[in-house]
Parts: sequence; structure tokens; C-alpha cells
Amino acid sequence: MLLADNYRPPTEPGAGLRARWHAVEEAAERIGTTLDEQTTCAELARFVCRRLCDAAAVDLLPEDAATGAPGTPGGPPSPAVLHRAAEAGSAPLLEPGFAAAPVPLSVPLLAHGHLYGVLLAARADGGFTEDESATLRHAAHLAAAHLAHARRHAATRRTSMDLQRALLAEPGRPHPNLELATRYLPSGTSALVGGDWFESVRLHFGRTLLAVGDVMGHGLDAAVDMNAYRSALRYVASADLPPHRVLRQLDLAVAEDDGRRPATCLLARVDPARGIAAFAAAGHLPPVVFTGAGTAELLRVPVGPPLGTGVGGYELVTRALTPADTLVMFTDGLVERRGEDIDASLARIAGMRLPAGAGVEDVLDEVLLRLDGRHAEDDVAVLAARIRPHPGPGGGSRQPARADVVSPRNGESAAG
Repeated sequence: MLLADNYRPPTEPGAGLRARWHAVEEAAERIGTTLDEQTTCAELARFVCRRLCDAAAVDLLPEDAATGAPGTPGGPPSPAVLHRAAEAGSAPLLEPGFAAAPVPLSVPLLAHGHLYGVLLAARADGGFTEDESATLRHAAHLAAAHLAHARRHAATRRTSMDLQRALLAEPGRPHPNLELATRYLPSGTSALVGGDWFESVRLHFGRTLLAVGDVMGHGLDAAVDMNAYRSALRYVASADLPPHRVLRQLDLAVAEDDGRRPATCLLARVDPARGIAAFAAAGHLPPVVFTGAGTAELLRVPVGPPLGTGVGGYELVTRALTPADTLVMFTDGLVERRGEDIDASLARIAGMRLPAGAGVEDVLDEVLLRLDGRHAEDDVAVLAARIRPHPGPGGGSRQPARADVVSPRNGESAAG
């Protein structure tokens, strides 16, 4: 006999009803433990095979072919459009025309008026009792409800990611005197897309404002708020304020809108003509500068509160930047690891040594490779920028003077 070891036909009055209730409770615990469609199908097949039958399979309709309930104008589906998503037990029992067993029982995966596929259940020595059939129908309905939820979730995630990719695909173009490379990598383990973003805004006198930020939370709302922050940044930056005052204006604007989520943000205003970059941070991780020799320096930028608190208190720090330097700005997903202190995470990128003379794109790719950015636990947004050499007299490159810290420009307060 091929029945699972823990299957016992009921022999006493009420045993069938009790077994059915126990099966219902177990089904609720074992089916739909994740939002993954394939996992849900495998859980359904294993559950019914262990409790009720010798072989089980789950055949699904494609998402764009979901139909109505059997007996309605939209169903049942043709077997030709179904695909096998999961299987358990003795597979030959499920094959058409298998002489040693009855025809498998076909149970529709029906939820909310939509048919998502069918559950096939086969027993080597006969059919199913009324209670067993009811349990199969309950398990199939439960799995279908989870499949519906998983597909809605997947559709929302795709919408969020498509929106975020569309918004991040074309950051504002910097001046020609600045090379720019960007990457956005959604997390493969996160249930929902995050609100990581970057932007560049052209300013007067050949300067460019660079920004990297992270809206708190995940999902479509975070992606929408991310777009709102980028739009607000462009508007405020058009007044040509220094970075710390830009953050102050953004903070006040967001604090007045109860519907906006807080966000972290790092700004860098790069002035290629003077060879200077000015920085300000709102709850964000500091940037890294890779020199022409390939060594890394973690810049110590004073960290103010995240945007949206209304507290302000952002400070400006400036640093010399040469055409040999590559500025890298990033969100926390690039370096943070679960259970690790943030200082240790930052020390990992600060300790890197890249090939001397690497291009901006090469620097970005190498950083992502060494930090395994494509398998990060959170979304990653990263931006790399480098000043293009300016031809000096006689065709040579004019190199700006190097200094660790440069005072703010005349008329600019160092705190906002």
C-alpha cells in the first residue's frame, strides 16, 4: 500500500470530522508560509500527499490567463495552458492512462472568483471519502487565496520597481566638466522595494549638486515619496544655496507635510573650476574618495537629523577634489550587514585599494563587486563622480591645489 504512513482511515464515530478539523488546522500552518508562488504550490502538494493521497501535483495557469470559476464563461482552463508548478509522492500515479490507479481527482484552485490552476490528487487503492474530498477542496482554496495574495504582492512590487527604475534611469545631467556613473540595485531578499535614490542638478558657474538619499520604509509609498524628494531637491537647489541650507529647506518642507516619510540624504556640491567639493548630510552615511593611486579615504561629514524632523542643524564641510579623485556616494544597503557594527561596515569600504588609474565606471563596478552589492540585504543606490581635467596653457591639465579642509565660500554660513 502506498499511502503515507501517518494516514489512518477513520474507524470510530466522529473520527472523520475530527481528522478533517485537524487537517484544516495543519493546512493553515503549512500552506502559504511565504509570498513565493512556487513555495506555496510545493507546500500544498506535500501537505495533501502526506495526509490524504499517494501522489499530488499542482498545475498553474499563467498570470495573464487566470480565468473564472468552472462553469462560467471564463473556465475551466485547457490543460494545454497549464504548467506543472509542484509535485509530490509517486509521480506515475498522476500520468494519464496509468492502469494501476484510478483517474486522479482534480480540484480547482479557486479564490475570489478566479481560477489559478488545479490540484491533482491520486490514491493507489481507490477514491476519496466525502470528508477527504472536503479537506482537499479546503487545502486547494487556501492555497489559491495565498496565490492570489502573492500575485497581487508581486504586481505591486513590479510597479514599485518599474517606477523607481524609471525615476532613477535618467538623473539630471551634470555639467560636461564632471564625469558621472550611477547604479541602482534592488535587493533580491527584500519583500518590497525601498526608497533609495540619487540625483544630480546643474548649478551656475559650472558647479553640480550631487545627491544620494534613502526614504525610510519600503513599497510603493516609499517610491512615490522618493520622487517627491527628488522634485523638491531640484526646486530648492535652483536657488543656488549651499548644501547645508538646501537640506534645511528640504527638512522644513517635509516636516510640514504629515504624509511624507522621513529620509536620509547626502549632498555634495562639486566646483571643478576651484577643485572643491562641499558636503552636508542629513542622517546619511559619509562618502568615500578614491585617489588616483587607488587608496580610499572616508570623509568625515557632520551628520544632522534625517529630513522631516524639522530640527535642522546641518553643517557644511568642504574638501579639495582633483581630477584624479573619484567621489563615491552610496546608501546604507551597500555596506551594512546584519548584526555588524556600522563602523566595521564603513571600515570595509575605507580599506579598499582599487587599481590605479581606474575609470569612473570601473571604480563603481569594482566597489559593487567587492562589497557584493548585487546580493545586498537592502536596496543599493550608488553614485560615482570625477572632475574632468581642464586643459591648461600649453595643453596640460590644470590641477587644483589640494587641501584636507577648505573654508566655506564667502557669505556662506557653515551651519544651517
